[in-house]
Amino acid sequence: MASRESDPETVIRALPIWNGRIDIQPLLGGITNKNYLVTDAERRAVVRFGGDIFVHGVMRFNELAATRAAGAAGISPKVVYVGPSVLVLDFIAGHSYGPEDARADRDRCVALVKRVHREIAVHLRGPTLAFNVFHIVRDYAHRLIEDRSRMTAQLPRFLAAADALERIVGPIDLVFAHNDLLAANFIDDGKRLWLVDWDYAGWNTPLFDLGGLSSNNGFDEGDDESMLSAYFEAPVAGELRRKFRAMLCASLLREAMWSMVSEHHSTIDFDYVAYTDENLRRFDAAWTAFQEMERK
Repeated sequence: MASRESDPETVIRALPIWNGRIDIQPLLGGITNKNYLVTDAERRAVVRFGGDIFVHGVMRFNELAATRAAGAAGISPKVVYVGPSVLVLDFIAGHSYGPEDARADRDRCVALVKRVHREIAVHLRGPTLAFNVFHIVRDYAHRLIEDRSRMTAQLPRFLAAADALERIVGPIDLVFAHNDLLAANFIDDGKRLWLVDWDYAGWNTPLFDLGGLSSNNGFDEGDDESMLSAYFEAPVAGELRRKFRAMLCASLLREAMWSMVSEHHSTIDFDYVAYTDENLRRFDAAWTAFQEMERK
């Protein structure tokens, strides 16, 4: 396995897949993995470095299975090469989205997410993971206590909220989901939309991806209504809408607690404290609004 101390460029140059001289450029912005754009005489490829991240439940065998299945479905770039702690993918030349792009292009984003849920499972091979947001929140709480996190005093209220949300969501339908629908994971090549970064992929309720698409990209209530109607192909009301709003809150809580744990365990140069505080502010606002709706 490539060690943490290995120089990434040395590892990249040693990969047995290049034709001639190569150019290596770091790709900035990742908050889970380190990524590089590599150009040789024949192709451009993205090289992703990362081993298992136990504290976040990221297991690379699962990411690889999801990435290969998404590539076979034409949803994500195809896998070029796999090595210890290294994954090489075809490079997609295009525009990586920001939240404003996801809002403006909401319908295409929803259509792509729907394809993920309908098409990827038929291409999966081998064992894959489940993604249960409520288990993840509880596990993060244990981890944060061990880490003596600055957020330790707030954990009881996070867990109480998660318990209430889990009761509301109740039994779920399972799909194979992406589970990390940040805007930057959508790429528009000018003709079509792609979805990348399958670190957190796994079996889950479709409502988690829909909640994450909304919460990560600043959707308003009108966007949510349009998104749900497009996904379910009919107007959504009553209990399903309530469960969606609960899962939206859960997705924000998980993102905030993911960042709290990353404050202690990530080696990537990123302001996790600010990211925690922003996602916690957004969770508190969504949770308060949800509770007010529940009281009516």
